Amino acid sequence: MKQLAPGVWRLKQFPAPSVNVYLAEDVLIDAGTRWDRRRIFAEIEGRELSLLALTHVHPDHQGVAKDVCEARAIPLACHADDVDAMEGRRPIQEAAPDNPFNRVIKRFWQGPPYEVGRVLNEGDEVAGFRVVHAPGHARGEVIYFRDSDRVAICGDVIRHMSYATGRPMLAEPPRIFTYDPAENRRSIRKLAELEPALILPGHGPAVTDIHAFGRFVAALPD
Repeated sequence: MKQLAPGVWRLKQFPAPSVNVYLAEDVLIDAGTRWDRRRIFAEIEGRELSLLALTHVHPDHQGVAKDVCEARAIPLACHADDVDAMEGRRPIQEAAPDNPFNRVIKRFWQGPPYEVGRVLNEGDEVAGFRVVHAPGHARGEVIYFRDSDRVAICGDVIRHMSYATGRPMLAEPPRIFTYDPAENRRSIRKLAELEPALILPGHGPAVTDIHAFGRFVAALPD
């Protein structure tokens, strides 16, 4: 694991961070794809966990949620607006479900439904982080924000990598994975209004150049 802030680590991934899973104190944040089972279990071996909390319920963030929760006997948490998706009553990927990429992702990455043991809402606390509802990419997308040092774990509100090259690049999440791009843009501005000092995205390395992030936000279309 790589420590990124006090009490916050990113689970390793070779050759570079592309599908990020974080550990905040004893809370695992996100659960990768089904293919990430081996690396996640290897990284959490010997560590006490009290909760698995999702930034949102998409196949690359809930893939091994059921396995981790059952193996560790811990509850699963997600925002209220994503409970139906996690528990199998609504499709997990609402954007472009017939897109070939989304069909492949659903088949190979998506984990099984699992009961949500803790329902999150705006203002709740998880491992010292405040829950900030940030919909658009997913209905129940949240930012976990720590006011004490302004660390933001933001899921897919933004990404910090090119999916074509794997190189760091600040960008909006792709439209084929985002059910309401305009709403997500509002959530990006909500992230900026928090004035984060460090942004930990769902894809790509940590965003440490906050001035570059500010320029990216300022350039977004209305």
